[in-house]
Amino acid sequence: MAALAISCVSCKKYLDVTPDNVGTIDYAFRNRNEAENYLFTCYATLQQLIYPQNNPGFTTSAEIVFPNDLTDFQGIDPTGFNLIRGTQSSANPGLNYWDGANGGQAMFRSIRRCNTMLENIDKPVDLSADEKKRWIAEVKFLKAYYHFILFRLYGAVPITDVNLPINSSTAEVQVKRSPVDSVVNYMVRLIDEATPDLPAIIQNQTKELGRITQPIALAVKAQILTTAASPLFNGNPDYISIKNKDGKALFPAAYDATKWDKAAVATLAAITSAEANGNKLHTFISPANVGVLSDSLKTVMDLQTAITEKWDLNTEIIWALNPYFPGQTYCGPRLTAKAAANPSFQGTFAVPIAEQELFYTNNGVPINEDNTFDYTNRYGLRTGDKASRFYIGNGYTTVNAHFNREPRFYADLGFDGGIWFGNGLVSQESLYYIQARGSGALAGPTDNIRINITGCWPKKLVNYLTVYDDGYTIADFRMPIIRLAGLYLQYAEVLNEQGKSYAEVVPWLDKVRARAGLPGVVNAWSSFSKNPTKFTTQDGMRQIIHQETRIELAFECEPGWDLRRWKELQDVLSKPLQGWSIYEADAINFYRPHTVVVPVFNVRNYLWPITNDDLVINPNLVQNLNW
Repeated sequence: MAALAISCVSCKKYLDVTPDNVGTIDYAFRNRNEAENYLFTCYATLQQLIYPQNNPGFTTSAEIVFPNDLTDFQGIDPTGFNLIRGTQSSANPGLNYWDGANGGQAMFRSIRRCNTMLENIDKPVDLSADEKKRWIAEVKFLKAYYHFILFRLYGAVPITDVNLPINSSTAEVQVKRSPVDSVVNYMVRLIDEATPDLPAIIQNQTKELGRITQPIALAVKAQILTTAASPLFNGNPDYISIKNKDGKALFPAAYDATKWDKAAVATLAAITSAEANGNKLHTFISPANVGVLSDSLKTVMDLQTAITEKWDLNTEIIWALNPYFPGQTYCGPRLTAKAAANPSFQGTFAVPIAEQELFYTNNGVPINEDNTFDYTNRYGLRTGDKASRFYIGNGYTTVNAHFNREPRFYADLGFDGGIWFGNGLVSQESLYYIQARGSGALAGPTDNIRINITGCWPKKLVNYLTVYDDGYTIADFRMPIIRLAGLYLQYAEVLNEQGKSYAEVVPWLDKVRARAGLPGVVNAWSSFSKNPTKFTTQDGMRQIIHQETRIELAFECEPGWDLRRWKELQDVLSKPLQGWSIYEADAINFYRPHTVVVPVFNVRNYLWPITNDDLVINPNLVQNLNW
């Protein structure tokens, strides 16, 4: 018995010893440096958001489609792109950000890290008071933003304000979803608490660019409130029946116009803060080797480099993802013989014809409204000439739809015959143009892998300094999350939803249109539209704002979220998505639209399903509509 007692004591002492190389909370916060490492762990999830194929705002927006039969080629998992094909299910959701599966990040884990940071921030004795306040503010913002990601996907979600103790009971662990308005108020409160202690600008850009600032916080607050005021979450009749097991409604049953008032105040505050701290619409400054550009190319480069210019030189970016955008090789065509022979060049992110036709004419109105544009004959053939040489290859046959379009069309899209400024050629009189017709063309399909199924590329997401030849020379850039042009368009939207007159709304649209080389809204519609008074009604102005937003922010992962909150995504995905007949070498045959994807989308797809397993494990959770 004595020997047994001694052995038990020895076991107890042994079990009390923490093994070597195992981190502990106390160790993680033992000093400032270790605590800073943990702060960056709270930021870590943001680093993973750089992959556009894992962002539903990119993959389910109908802006980009991906080959049906490609599976995980060179790092592109097609799960996100396949969601518009009706592959989503509650058994195994794609882009599952609730659990962190199938391309989604585990948001509740990210929130738990933030809570751990806040619970232990007092432990490092060498952390200064000012730095402590800033770190707390950053983590509160991150916690709000991670809730916002869940909110966009699921609507009502559990609010995770503190971590549950390890010895929590089963009942305590089985949390409930919080109502939409409660989630919104919680996120806004966190950001309000954080904002005063955040820096206005990043002073040490080499070490800290990407960390949260006051303009970032205010812009995200405005985005949250605008989302909450939008039709998806503001009195949506589809969601009236969704209630917790105790009968509490999770979505507001009645429309609340005052939500737009809150969004307007927040958006103007975000704009004011951004402009006060140096943000303005970006324009391209030609380096010495480029020289003076024609007005046409200068405007195109103003627009294209608003995305691809280095963050520290781009006055327009309010917040960008700090890791470099990893998708350039999927967005560009092959322009040289060496590139065509290199199996690494794939260019598989394909732009459907419907997205191409979203862009305005050079008169600044939709192509089906412009009374000077031959919409019916838009697929008729036409040859590039000297007058169009900065947009279309001189002497190359293409279609009428590629002529007389707005500068954003030429800045954002790489189409058959379209001029490609860059890839090593920056002399405006000697530039590449895309040759995409048939298997023998440089950019045409050469196998079942290196294939763009529509014959059009998102040129906007390729830096003009990037070169594809016998290898890659990648000129990196950071994908914007929020830029000033987006805030201007958002403010126009909330003013219109408040019922303000077009005279108050139009100036915010015209700021963006002027940089895009377009006439103002009133002038454009009055002079060129078949519906010249469209801008004078709230619904007409709403249509103008929504189209302007989808054009200006195309391929930046935001239009897909906008279409959801507007409840317009079902309309966009109600028609087959088409591309050109890419295997045809002759122009007359190439320019025949054919269906590449038949989308499957209904009301339930506006929100993500919670997995069946989660519903079994936690009986207090209720499912979203019709899953």
